[in-house]
Amino acid sequence: MSERPDKSPGANKVAVVVKGYPRLSETFIAQEILALEQRGMELQIYSLRHPTDTAVHELNKKITAPVSYLPEYIYQEPKRVLKAWLAVRKLKGYGKARRVWSRDLVRDPSPNRIRRFAQAMVLAAELPDDIKHLYAHFIHTPGSVTRYAAIIKGLPWSVSAHAKDIWTLPTWELTEKLHDCSWAVTCTEANRQYLDTLAPPEKVHRVYHGLDFTRFPETERSEIESNPDSAIVILSVGRAVVKKGYDVLLSALADLPSDVNWKFVHIGGGPLRDKLKILAAEKGISERTDWRGAKSQSEVIAAYREADIFVLASRIASDGDRDGLPNVLMEAQSLGLSCISTTVSAIPELITNERTGLLVPPESSQEMTTALERLCRDPELRKSLGKAGMKNVRSEFKLDKGIGQLIEEFDRAIPESQRG
Repeated sequence: MSERPDKSPGANKVAVVVKGYPRLSETFIAQEILALEQRGMELQIYSLRHPTDTAVHELNKKITAPVSYLPEYIYQEPKRVLKAWLAVRKLKGYGKARRVWSRDLVRDPSPNRIRRFAQAMVLAAELPDDIKHLYAHFIHTPGSVTRYAAIIKGLPWSVSAHAKDIWTLPTWELTEKLHDCSWAVTCTEANRQYLDTLAPPEKVHRVYHGLDFTRFPETERSEIESNPDSAIVILSVGRAVVKKGYDVLLSALADLPSDVNWKFVHIGGGPLRDKLKILAAEKGISERTDWRGAKSQSEVIAAYREADIFVLASRIASDGDRDGLPNVLMEAQSLGLSCISTTVSAIPELITNERTGLLVPPESSQEMTTALERLCRDPELRKSLGKAGMKNVRSEFKLDKGIGQLIEEFDRAIPESQRG
């Protein structure tokens, strides 16, 4: 990771715009930023929100890029917003940006839309002169701020689209942003195929997040020889939100036969945690559930190593929100942990049913129960699926490959005439 490519990537700084930084649930962004730095790119991070997590990943501590926080709400920093407006209204691109934003506001007359333009003005006003490209993580709100700021400054911009930001954004907004940006990447083939229907040819590229395997060293699991009387540890890592399907998973766990000895561990924050705890109590399985909350990545890795089965009951929410290709599945498999998930979105791009894991239809607690019981009762199957999944992830989902693709896109986006 420390070696530089033949071409000097991004001879000028790239501004990376994110919704919140740092975030425990977004290690894929942190690992990408760190890897780009290690390849020689100089970055500046701009965050739309201040951090809310109390813990910080070791990954984030290694990142050297400076972080600037844009005004989260206009009323909190009105003088800063006014100062930015006075500065950017003189720029050639301001009029065009205001017209683009006004059209967006007519179709989306929300306080959020107003706030994004204010953040974009501050971003444009405070950008250092050596920043020649803007890059947003998530095509919804960060994409809006980045787009408006790029138009104001007359700079190219690009975007990395993931999951919720794709599937909950109106088609008109996705289409216009994809036509306006220099390039877009997305983390799954399913996403790419959908975005391709809205974008100009060759605009959208699939770039798997991949994993930095130095953080997930390969080890041999020894569960076959473990105490047969000990509880099977079933782990899930993810925010307690509708698309993760934790209500379905709890129902499936509650339906396991009484002679199956199991314990469920959940790691993650999220607004539905309290409701899920109540649901677990109603189903009579509270004593078998351990709700640990958000944890650092080192603690998550330790939990992977202690678990016997990893499960993620992903579903499509009523508003269209869904997972892309959850990094936690790749992480679990990279450590040889047998996995159960659903056929939602790009998960089948990672897991081949009966070969590298088990897949069940979303919303089917009955089929989830069947899959859980199979793995609980069959340690040999857990071991074989875990080994196959680990081999697949470590060969097909390497971080280096995706970072190399991003470097090439950044190099193409910044004209030689603008390089320092």
